[in-house]
Amino acid sequence: MLLLGLTGSIGMGKSTTAKLFQEAGVPVYDADATVHKVYEGEAAPAVEAAFPGSTVDGKVDRQKLSAMVLNNADAMKRLETIVHPMLRSHQLKFLSDAETSGAPVAVLDVPLLYETGGENRVDAVVVVTTTPEIQRERILTRDNMTPEKLDAILARQLPDAEKRKRADFVVDTSHGLDPVRQRIGEILREVVKMPRRRN
Repeated sequence: MLLLGLTGSIGMGKSTTAKLFQEAGVPVYDADATVHKVYEGEAAPAVEAAFPGSTVDGKVDRQKLSAMVLNNADAMKRLETIVHPMLRSHQLKFLSDAETSGAPVAVLDVPLLYETGGENRVDAVVVVTTTPEIQRERILTRDNMTPEKLDAILARQLPDAEKRKRADFVVDTSHGLDPVRQRIGEILREVVKMPRRRN
């Protein structure tokens, strides 16, 4: 089974692209959804112990936690030390299930793929992109999003131009869904001819 890493900065259309991979019959591991899941369950006690006041009713309150770790590299590292091993075990289960199902290709949807060295754990990387104008417009319509918060998030992410340069495949979401569907079809036809290269 070949493993595609799917990534892209905030507001680029990565979640939509992931859904279209699923629509094409490809198993997709969603890192963000898994974070939500562990925050609502297994991670909550450890996160509360490390960041008192970050949980409500036994679940991590993402806004409270975000306020505690945003712009604080040490706090972020502490949080990652708690959460990353849990996410890794969910990911390994997903991979084993996808392999068992006989899927020729699976997708790991990971927002900070390059930032966490994740490109070494996949066979090829798909980067989702759009114009900076469309990106800002999409993000600033979200609830609880401010220009300051957006700048703090973007500061943690590798610049889009750098991601595109390092990508095996680029998907541009600026022109609606049909071109994206078409591009996914091309990628799936090409990727099965590629050699496995993950470590």
